[in-house]
Amino acid sequence: MPPSKLPPTIRQRRLGAELRRLRELAELSATEAGRLHGSTQSRISNIESGGYPVSADRVRTLARLYGCTDQPLIDALAGMTGGRTRGWWDEYREILSSDSLDLAELEHHAVAMRIACAIHLPGLLQTVDHARALFKDVVPTFDPPEIEHLLSFRIKRQTVIYGERSTPLSTVIHEAALRMGFGGPKVARAQLEHLVDMSEREHITVRVVPFGTGSYPSSGSGIIYLGDAVSRLDSVQLDADTSSDYVTAQPQLARYRAVLDRLETTALTPAESRDLIHNIAQSM
Repeated sequence: MPPSKLPPTIRQRRLGAELRRLRELAELSATEAGRLHGSTQSRISNIESGGYPVSADRVRTLARLYGCTDQPLIDALAGMTGGRTRGWWDEYREILSSDSLDLAELEHHAVAMRIACAIHLPGLLQTVDHARALFKDVVPTFDPPEIEHLLSFRIKRQTVIYGERSTPLSTVIHEAALRMGFGGPKVARAQLEHLVDMSEREHITVRVVPFGTGSYPSSGSGIIYLGDAVSRLDSVQLDADTSSDYVTAQPQLARYRAVLDRLETTALTPAESRDLIHNIAQSM
């Protein structure tokens, strides 16, 4: 598929939506904005739908025309521009769903991440054997080549928490997820030991909500909160059974921040969580 024909990513659609918001705050129609910009109504509309590539310079020009003086926001929006090929995840475009590609792109650009899990461990902290056991358990079943593609994609996603650019990651995991035992005792024990090791890294925090707490302020679906340099550009991914939903509206973002805050206060401390994970691993 030629680059110009690739569908817009969620990040590109978000950029367009923010430009539309700025235009509407300026009380300009798309036609008026096009005239001020020396362009057309259709060009403005295509930019706002994410369907037309836009440069950082053009974003800054449009923001100036719309009277925006929030320089951090303008800089963040300019940073969301670029060509259609976004990174390593693009090689999976014909293999995996757009939801998966969007998540990898958002993780790559996030300045911080917060995750809550009730049944499954965070993908960014899974071992290869644990992830393979999960993929083999999916109904309908994946073919072996599909499983290998999913595995390689999941492991490549984990590069965001390694190396010089290591993105801060804070996770809250229910004890149920620690005791699922995917792949059998040997695989499960190795996964929990890996989780303990990762929790000792300075930029990774792992908290556990133990059985008997009597509270878990979430629907039980996985929550991935992806923080941007400017908070209004944050995103949330919610895991569903067969797909993912993305949340970007400000009231919803505030709600999920509150949910994650409550979960963190409900959970054990990082040190207590590490001890519990270690004890569960030893019992397997």
